[in-house]
Amino acid sequence: MIGGLLAPQLNQYLERLIPPRPPEMQAMEAYAKETRFPIIGPVAGHFCYQLARTIGARRIFEMGSGYGYSTSWFARAVKENGGGTVYHVVWDEALSQRARTHLSALGFNGVIEYHVGEAVQTLRGTKGTFDLIFNDIDKEGYPASLPVVAEKLRPGGVLIVDNMFWRGRVVDRRVNDAETDGIRSFTRAVFADPEFVSTIVPLRDGVLVARRT
Repeated sequence: MIGGLLAPQLNQYLERLIPPRPPEMQAMEAYAKETRFPIIGPVAGHFCYQLARTIGARRIFEMGSGYGYSTSWFARAVKENGGGTVYHVVWDEALSQRARTHLSALGFNGVIEYHVGEAVQTLRGTKGTFDLIFNDIDKEGYPASLPVVAEKLRPGGVLIVDNMFWRGRVVDRRVNDAETDGIRSFTRAVFADPEFVSTIVPLRDGVLVARRT
């Protein structure tokens, strides 16, 4: 789902409030619309940017970065926060190459480190902790990612997780596929974990924001 659960009029209203993006980002948005590639979109992207700016994030790890749309929002925040590194991680080499092209055009070469591989393993193997971790991997993998995220996120750091509503399937008891159950299990676990203070923001397809205490 590209647009989310909000009524189209509300989604359009929110999008009109977001400041104009550079032409390269607009091209990325147009490509997602044409191909139905699931990006976070400008409203959730701006929200992620705002969170990263608010906490002064300078080390950000993306678990599932696509062709770099969400990365562009985080990279802008890191650059404005004084510099640092955004880790762009995808399984697919073609997506990684496409991201490099877009993000280079946006002028973010100095703040992005690219990895092609499995996101949880890459996070586990990366030295140091992070100010912000963004999780958008395959949904059945969400539950197993939480212990690694908790280990790699600094105290006071923020976890952002996409697709918490999963097109409304999480509240449909008839739906019990691996992806939906993975999101449900992850959601229960993070809300029950005393190390996190969590909220689901009803933007797009549901965005979880959790602060590590």
